Amino acid sequence: MATGSNRGPNIPHQPAVNIERPQDFKIEFHPRSGREPLYQRFEEFGVTPETQAPPVDETPWRPFQSRGDFEFSEIALDAALNKGQIDRLLSLIARIAQGDTQFIKHDIVVPYKKEQRVFEVHARPLWDWALDLLDNPLLAPHFVWDAQRVYKHNGTDFERFFNEPWTGDRWWDIQSRLPPNLDGAAPFCFILYADKTKLSSHGTMKGYPVMARCANLPVDIRNGEGIGSGRVVGWLPIIDEEASEQGKPGYINFKRIVWHEAFIKLFINLDKYSKTGYLYMCYDKKLRWLFPVILILSADYEEQCMMSLIRGAQCKCPCPVCLVPREELSDLTKTHAIRSAKDAQAALDVYRQSKSQGEALLKALGLRAVANVLWIVEHSDPHDAMSVDRLHTVHGGMGGYHVLGELKAILDDVGREAQAAVEKSVEEFPRWRDLNHFTTVIHVAFTDGNKKRDLVMQAFYAALPVLTRRASPEGFRILRVICSYLQLDSLIGLDVHTEQTLAMLDAEFLVFDAALKDYVECAMTSTVEDLKTDWNFPKTHLWTHARRDITRKGAARNYSTRPNEKLHGPLKTAYALRSNGKDVAKQILRVDHHKCASLLLRGRVDALDEHCRLQALGDDIDDSGDDIGHIAFDGHVKLGSPQSCYTIQDIETRLGVHDRAFQGFRKKFSDFINTSLPSYGYQLTRWVTIPADFLIHEHRYLKVNYENTVDWRQSTDHLRCNPSFHGQPRFDCALIQLTAERIIFVRLILMFKCDIPDIGAFQFALVQPYTAGIVGGTRRIDRDLRLIRVKSVPRVDSIIIPLKSFIRGALLFPDPEHHDEYLVVEHVDSDMFLCMKSWAH
Repeated sequence: MATGSNRGPNIPHQPAVNIERPQDFKIEFHPRSGREPLYQRFEEFGVTPETQAPPVDETPWRPFQSRGDFEFSEIALDAALNKGQIDRLLSLIARIAQGDTQFIKHDIVVPYKKEQRVFEVHARPLWDWALDLLDNPLLAPHFVWDAQRVYKHNGTDFERFFNEPWTGDRWWDIQSRLPPNLDGAAPFCFILYADKTKLSSHGTMKGYPVMARCANLPVDIRNGEGIGSGRVVGWLPIIDEEASEQGKPGYINFKRIVWHEAFIKLFINLDKYSKTGYLYMCYDKKLRWLFPVILILSADYEEQCMMSLIRGAQCKCPCPVCLVPREELSDLTKTHAIRSAKDAQAALDVYRQSKSQGEALLKALGLRAVANVLWIVEHSDPHDAMSVDRLHTVHGGMGGYHVLGELKAILDDVGREAQAAVEKSVEEFPRWRDLNHFTTVIHVAFTDGNKKRDLVMQAFYAALPVLTRRASPEGFRILRVICSYLQLDSLIGLDVHTEQTLAMLDAEFLVFDAALKDYVECAMTSTVEDLKTDWNFPKTHLWTHARRDITRKGAARNYSTRPNEKLHGPLKTAYALRSNGKDVAKQILRVDHHKCASLLLRGRVDALDEHCRLQALGDDIDDSGDDIGHIAFDGHVKLGSPQSCYTIQDIETRLGVHDRAFQGFRKKFSDFINTSLPSYGYQLTRWVTIPADFLIHEHRYLKVNYENTVDWRQSTDHLRCNPSFHGQPRFDCALIQLTAERIIFVRLILMFKCDIPDIGAFQFALVQPYTAGIVGGTRRIDRDLRLIRVKSVPRVDSIIIPLKSFIRGALLFPDPEHHDEYLVVEHVDSDMFLCMKSWAH
């Protein structure tokens, strides 16, 4: 963990010893690449190699006459002006889009009961879209072609880790199977997503978009919102339910045939090039044979059933990835045979020769008697491409629906007073950036998995004082289940996985399995109504494939549905503001196409801006900075929200009346300057006297940059020290480096900067340390539920520290049962989660 830029005391000069430290990272490239292993320093890893920059277009807004005209068109598109106002702009934007791949409308005919039924599908061929990406000079330098095995030195040896898709074993295996006689053979890997969405607020009008992303681009581009990010590539037909046909196997198979017949329209030329390859001159001036591959399928369970053609939650083997029997879905200690396209094709061949024999075999495997369109694309086994979806499987399913449902049922049984206490704790849960906040647990009506992720975490802490072992045996056991659930969710969600975190994941699934079985055993004899005793449903099992997905396809964000679900919003807006309710798909896709063209133009304009910015900076940038810059940004911290200046005596007098933290503030500050400041590397030649009129400049916002322990990149926390932030007092907590050996939690009381004569300008904070001892030592509940508890010292014992000693922010939940005691919310982000693992040890 980064600890800031503190300067230590002066050390006598020692003779220099030339000891070469080991490199931080090692990259092994696939043997077919012909590249030697690469060793890199920390600052080199993950940086796109410098090559000749693409030529900068000096008038990137063309065909608009000026930049202003283009930017007006952006505003017009976003504002959804009426048809008459915007038609001219759209026709101009359409000129930009002429070179971009267009949607093609297809009519597919599928027979059902001696009737030829016709369905409309709109598709942008995937390979044409891929060529658009390849031809974009702004994206070209970022493509990654060869599989990699990446390692980080842990102080003893190189430890393998997984993050991007090309670091997984699936990419390596695919590249190994490409034709050996073709030099430079590499996969072009697609990530595909499909899901129905409600276009109208009342839900009567629906759409069925298919979205694509390119796995060869880094995740920040791929999952971003600019060029190279996700793109709508198809619009599938939605088959209306017919009451007379509902539930009939023939009709169910018919709907799946329609889906796959529609989906195949995306694969024009894709199947051919997946076998022969496509020769392309890449940005690095190397000819490569590119082989299109469906690497990842990102979808919720309903769509996974459609993509893999399994029979659903009630079939004998309801998992799209493995052959787990339905009655063993809740047993997380067992592993089962992995499905394969080869086995599915063989079963369908049996069905074609003998329907009775084949149907029995397909039923045993949980498969439909339908050919899978994904089989025509080489190296694109749908079962291998299927991936765990945290949003629906974990946050909206296992946690946000099933586990939260059990918690609500138990709270409904413990009485109104206990319910009110939990609701109050949830409502008063400490605020944190990007954390949803709620006023209720009992009466939640939303289905948003993003919100339910936060609600489950907050409900866990809020229920601790109520659902004790003695007061509610069922409640205490569901808290143990939630505790393990939160651990698993945090582990699965890490953006970088090492062999160590994967081992932690394996161990935690066993803990969860034991906790769930203990809960079920208690629920079976409980008097609480409607508790779930049968957990044999797919979402109990699906996330057990997380480890396999990580090692084969990289971190979970590579196959998350979140970035794709976000794209539903613009489609709904286009329906509401740009369509007349007729020929909806054509109108929405037209708007989407125009917005993509505008986005392409915006990328060119931004590239020109960046080029001009770098030219203006030149080569003689003053790295040392001046005094003003030093004050504004001290190392890794930056103050904001400046307030008026006050004298130190005024602060002590005015605030000390109501808050003991400010009593004796002037003396406390003077003692700190003279006795503690030298320990931070500042040499004093005399005793510094702090006069009564010494000026303090208060600030109420602090930006803290730190090295994230998960992916070793910079992360940022935004801390508030404000008596009225949006009408409520907010004094955030932080983790600080108190001494070289000691890290502690503190709460902000006052942040300020000041100028000490003859010494310099400084930034300090008055904080309340959480270093008091817990009476009686570690509590049993803390051990049982793996809670990290801290206790604050009295306010009068507050201390002053330099802002540079801040490591990162922290979220602490007050324990209503124990005064001045707080629980560390370790699941607020992945860095805090891993940091608290080290803290616990």
